[in-house]
Parts: sequence; structure tokens; C-alpha cells
Amino acid sequence: MLRRTFVTAAASALVAIGMLSSVQAEDRFITVASTTSTQDSGLFNVLLPAFTAKTGITVKVIAQGTGQALDTGRRGDADVVFVHAKAQELKFLADGFGVKRYPVMYNDFVVVGPKSDPAGINGTKDVAAAFKTIADKKAPFVSRGDKSGTNTAELNLWKTAGVDLQAVRGEWYREIGQGMGATLNTANAMAAYTLSDRGTWIAFANKGDLGVVVEGDKKLFNQYGVMLVNPAKIPTVKVDDGQAFVDWLVSPEGQAVIAGYHIGDKQLFFPNASDPNA
Repeated sequence: MLRRTFVTAAASALVAIGMLSSVQAEDRFITVASTTSTQDSGLFNVLLPAFTAKTGITVKVIAQGTGQALDTGRRGDADVVFVHAKAQELKFLADGFGVKRYPVMYNDFVVVGPKSDPAGINGTKDVAAAFKTIADKKAPFVSRGDKSGTNTAELNLWKTAGVDLQAVRGEWYREIGQGMGATLNTANAMAAYTLSDRGTWIAFANKGDLGVVVEGDKKLFNQYGVMLVNPAKIPTVKVDDGQAFVDWLVSPEGQAVIAGYHIGDKQLFFPNASDPNA
């Protein structure tokens, strides 16, 4: 009887240890604040399972505009930020909130608009000239208006075009304060132009009457970077697991997963972690 009791107790202990190990494994996760394009393009659907399979670390994503993602890092609500607005990223570093910025990948932005093309810019190769024409003709334009990397790029393009947006904006220019998918839906409903990252545009199902009207200008280049949030500022950062994610993204394995992500015959992102100036 005593032996049976001992065996039962030992078995129960082993089950308990197994359950504890399972819980601990499930609890091993990091939080990544990232731009909506990495989510909306479908990239994370292939990238994150590959990372988890390699490391056992689960990634919880907060998908938001770059400005909001960096603010999430500043508040200590993320371990890693993965975004695409280099000037804002460098400010994040200068303020002491990031440990080191690593380039990861790039693609480009595209101007999309209705097939009716009220501004007459389809096929234009100079994006600044296209933006100037949109403003001059007061053709409908939808802006994310959410301090995202795409919104930052858009505002910079108006400046490059010599357009004082505050002076000329009116009913033709609509800010919606939402992500890329909602912005594309609104542009489709309004027969308006907008700026999109190419990855989200390729993955976007509800293109409706919209098509790419301006592409290929160097000013439409779109670089992504990743940073571990600085534990000296935010002591709750999961340093080892967060850095493991950063290291994997820029490793040959992580870069190969990024390069291999296609929709149909179209590659959405191009890895460039080896470029120190990116």
C-alpha cells in the first residue's frame, strides 16, 4: 500500500512538472510593436512561425503606425519595435529608448488612384510632380493621418513637391487616422488617390477601381528597421528573447524567409540587413 501511494505521488509530481513546463513554454513570449504593413501584407504569417519553430519564443504583435509603435516602445509596452521611418527611429535611439537600430528589409511606396485618373498622373515617374498636380487640381486624396511611416513619407512628398498642405488643404484632402487597409478602402469608396506601401497593396484584396498610377521614383524607397527597447529605460524588457528576435531577423535564415515571401510571382520585401547604411 505504501509503495502504491509513493508511485501515485511520484506520478502526480511528474504530471505537475510537465504541466508547469508546458505553462512556462507557453509563457515564453515577446511583444513586438510593428508597422501595420508587416501585418497587413501577410509577412508575419510566415515570419513569426519560422522564428517560433527555431527558438520556442512566441511573438505577440501590436500592429500600428510607426509613430504609435515607437510610442508603445517608449511606454514600455513592447520589447521590440519593427518599423519604417528612419528619422523617427534615430530619434528613438537618440532619446535612449532603443539599444541599436538594425536594417532589415526594404520595398517601396506606390501612389494608387482610380482608373478615371482625375489628376491625369497615371504613368508619371516623378512623384513630386504628381503630388503637385493632385494639389493643383484638388483631386480627392486620402491620407492615413496617423503618424505612421507611410503618413510621414506622404507628408514629406508634399513638402518635396513644394505644396503647403496647410494652406491648400480642403474637402479634397481627407485624413482618416487609420491604417493602410482602411485607407485603401476609403480611397476606393471615394475614387481618390492615396499613398500605400507596395507590400500591403499587393496583399490587399479589395482593390476595386484602384490601380497603381505612380511608381519607380527613388523618393518612394521604403526601408524597415528593428530595435530592442532599451532595458536601461524600461526594466521590464525581455532582453534575451527580444534580442533573439532581432538577431534572427537579420540572420541569413531570417533574411531568407523574408526574401522567400511572395504573393503569386511578386516578392513583397527585399532583405538588406547586410547594408550598414540602410
